[in-house]
Amino acid sequence: MYLKHSELAEFLEIKHDQYNRKSFIESDPISIPHRYSKLQDIEISGFLTSTIAWGKRSTIIKNALLLMELMDNEPFDFIKNCTDSDLKKMVNFKHRTFNSTDLEWFIKSLKNIYTDNLSMEILFIDNQLNIKNGIVNFREIFFEIQHPKRTHKHVSDPLKNSASKRLNMFLRWMVRKDNRGVDFGLWNAINQSILMCPLDVHSGTVARKLGLLTRKQNDWTAVEELTHNLRKFDATDPVKYDFSLFGLGVFEKF
Repeated sequence: MYLKHSELAEFLEIKHDQYNRKSFIESDPISIPHRYSKLQDIEISGFLTSTIAWGKRSTIIKNALLLMELMDNEPFDFIKNCTDSDLKKMVNFKHRTFNSTDLEWFIKSLKNIYTDNLSMEILFIDNQLNIKNGIVNFREIFFEIQHPKRTHKHVSDPLKNSASKRLNMFLRWMVRKDNRGVDFGLWNAINQSILMCPLDVHSGTVARKLGLLTRKQNDWTAVEELTHNLRKFDATDPVKYDFSLFGLGVFEKF
């Protein structure tokens, strides 16, 4: 599909306006952190939900709700005070390849993080204003406690050229600020202009059809290419077009 720059800009804006609305929340995994008002509850529920955000959206939401129930619907309080005995009730949790072993160590890692920090934001801050470096910083701290090797795959690594879709989505949720009421915009030390667009099969397919992406693989190199092209339309908020690409791919089968 070929569109002139001005036509594509208008098309992306129209689709952004169509899908970046509160009505979008109910059917999306972002509905889970929207159940909370405390910063840490939003961070933890958002991070855990984004971690299991692959597969059918209805299943993601169902399992994320179950996970919140297992944490007594107070994720921050649970993380701070959980004991080995509390973790035993997680034994049957499973979402695709993310199982109770992974969940146990995620909870222990989060407890370690919140022992020294009031927010997860500081772990993603990079002095060079680079989100890739920020994700690498986060991974290093997240895995600084003893953990099973299998759990590594559930926190993607852009240094291995992973698209890091779920982490980029989580960062969009926490950082983006607008008046639409979907993204939270709770983190102030990271500028939304440096965010990278979440990339998956749906958004990648749409981006290629629109001429926004030429690379065939959905990897970090493709994320950089796509985000670079989206900045041509809005340099201050390029990932707002995630709504456009996602909506076209999932709802319109573009």
